[in-house]
Amino acid sequence: MVWLLLLLTGYVAAQQPADTLRLSLQQVVQLAKTQSIAARQAATIRKTRYWQYRTYRSNYQPQLSLNGILPGYNKTYTEVQQPDGSVLFQPVHNNNSSVNLSFSQSIAATGGNIFGTTQLQRFDDFESEVTLYNSVPFGIGYTQPLWQFNPLKWDKKIEPLKYRESIQGYIESMEQIAIVASGYFFDLLLAQVNLQIAETNLTNTKMIQEIAREKLALGKVSKNEMLQLELEQLKSQKAVGSARRDCEIAALNLRSYTGLSQADPVVLMLPETVINMEAKADKVLAEAYANRSDAIAFTRRIAEARRDVAKAKGDNGLNAALTAQLGYSKSAPTLGKVYRQPQDQQEVSITFSIPLLDWGRSTSRLKTAQANMEFTSYEVEQAKQVFVQEIYTQVTLFTMMQEQLQLTMEADGIATEKYQIAKDRYVLGNVSITDLSIAFQEKDQAKRDYIFALRNFWGAYYQLRYLSLYDFEKHEKIHYQ
Repeated sequence: MVWLLLLLTGYVAAQQPADTLRLSLQQVVQLAKTQSIAARQAATIRKTRYWQYRTYRSNYQPQLSLNGILPGYNKTYTEVQQPDGSVLFQPVHNNNSSVNLSFSQSIAATGGNIFGTTQLQRFDDFESEVTLYNSVPFGIGYTQPLWQFNPLKWDKKIEPLKYRESIQGYIESMEQIAIVASGYFFDLLLAQVNLQIAETNLTNTKMIQEIAREKLALGKVSKNEMLQLELEQLKSQKAVGSARRDCEIAALNLRSYTGLSQADPVVLMLPETVINMEAKADKVLAEAYANRSDAIAFTRRIAEARRDVAKAKGDNGLNAALTAQLGYSKSAPTLGKVYRQPQDQQEVSITFSIPLLDWGRSTSRLKTAQANMEFTSYEVEQAKQVFVQEIYTQVTLFTMMQEQLQLTMEADGIATEKYQIAKDRYVLGNVSITDLSIAFQEKDQAKRDYIFALRNFWGAYYQLRYLSLYDFEKHEKIHYQ
């Protein structure tokens, strides 16, 4: 009898293999951030956005290109109209080669383009054995659209916002990974706790049955009570089987998400119940506006709506452009002479296209863009309200979860102590099997409530980091290399 009492009052610990991988919540989150598929996807998106930004920046840099036709050999017959109107097919046998080195530089402020060129052309007529050279040693010009939409000006406002948005979006993705990983962590932790509870209950039920059999032999318990204990044992065995299944499923989900190998078993450690941090709503909101991609998107969406209005105004049907070019050119029979005393070359032109009747198309496009801008401003205003409300709600929720965690931790301790007393009293014959069963259930539920409270608390913590992109423990903005 004494050794049974000692076993009943002692803690039943599950023996784990020597190669068991013991992980904390922070380790699981870090594993997910470094080797999960979601983390690699986020890194790839960040890389894509970076090169898109580099492409945008290149539009404002000088462009240098070399193009030409080498060779331009041609041997055929072509129709040639004669003075009397008749057509004769004459043989053509020539080479018309050219090379052109040019540069261009966009002007973002005006939407114009400065360009320069140097060209060399050689023509060989093999039929008449004539060779001619033509060159443009130097030419420079400027093209300016008139009264047109300037995409370079607007891209300079919008594209940097998009890039900043993508940087902060990557940090948000990593914090979102932390939220998901913590969810898988607590799924497995709860499954492991349930398995431990089920195995402990099964062991205790068997021990209590041994005590009850001794009492039955002495006539101190009824047959009905023995049947109740047998039923409790069957329930405990069933609970152990279900808990093992849930544990395997939860472990598989955690491994799959974090990229853990399937070799070693995993045992999770209980997270801390206290975090050394203070999160005030005003501070969280200020950091959210400074760090979140959504806050950048508010400005970007308004800028895009204004750009669309400007484009609708610029694309009003009138297309005009001014082109001016200065330089030198020369034609000669030899390569040496083509660069001697080149002649001035000037060109000025204004091209235009004016629709005389468009049935209100330009006005309709402008009114549509203006209406869309107004709608976007309302959407952004509504999004800002949701943004602020979400921050205040999460701060309140985090504070509540801290309080709930302390309460459930105390309740867990009380339920455990109450169960221990019920076991001792049952051995002494002062408590019925029904009361002991109730104490069983209350202890188990209190333990589960404690794990749920831990889950809610840490979930609120990671959600607060996600919403603000700020580490309130280290008092610094969250960033990743």
